[in-house]
Amino acid sequence: MGILSWIIFGALAGWFASLIVGTRGRQGCLFNIIIGVVGAFLGGIIMEFVTGNSISMAFNMRSFVVAVLGAVILLVITGAARKGK
Repeated sequence: MGILSWIIFGALAGWFASLIVGTRGRQGCLFNIIIGVVGAFLGGIIMEFVTGNSISMAFNMRSFVVAVLGAVILLVITGAARKGK
């Protein structure tokens, strides 16, 4: 995937994860992109560890679900860190 695909994919995954976690009103588009891209990386690492399969860098439903799950985990961690301060 090219850089533009990563940005679009990250924005969608980050936005969807923010809907799930309930943080949609507190973050902007750039934060959604960052959370989505980092969440996709985190989700890929977790899925590779759990399943033993290599990471697929394709724009498909499985990758989207993994990215959203990683972004949700990342949002929960960052939300817990913010509440702890």
